Amino acid sequence: MGFLKTVLPWIGAAATGNVPMLVSMAANQLSGVLGVDVKPTADAISKAFAGATPEQLQAAKLADQDFALKMQALGFQQVKDLESIAAGDRKDARSMQVAQRSPVPAALSVLVTVGFFGILLGLMLGVLHVSDSQALLLMLGSLGTGWGMVMAFWFGTTSDSGRKTDLLAAAEPVK
Repeated sequence: MGFLKTVLPWIGAAATGNVPMLVSMAANQLSGVLGVDVKPTADAISKAFAGATPEQLQAAKLADQDFALKMQALGFQQVKDLESIAAGDRKDARSMQVAQRSPVPAALSVLVTVGFFGILLGLMLGVLHVSDSQALLLMLGSLGTGWGMVMAFWFGTTSDSGRKTDLLAAAEPVK
């Protein structure tokens, strides 16, 4: 996803911003360029972008510029404005937890963690078999995504690291 945000900053920021409308707009923008139906999820957008041809990548760069104009018309003047939506969402969730001390986030976090590592352990020990059920893989993928979100909720994210990567990629090479 970092590469997507580096090459297509506006589409990448919208795709990872956790705002369904913006994710959908980013998916639609790439669908038109790539000629395939891109599902409105960050993972689907990243996978679609990863399989693009050089010609499609060039067209995607132009689409990102068009997308930037659309976002600016909606009031997002910089990519940082899109990224701040997701950061504000996490901050609000943490603030709610501090103010109300609800046991629900902790309980859900434990359930997701136990489920994710329970399935992984079952697969490694041979108790669970992928060939028996494709639903098991779907559940493992969903729990893996959920576990990443749990860790981001409790410990923060590496969005600053991603920002540094973007800045380095945009910098001119040293000669």
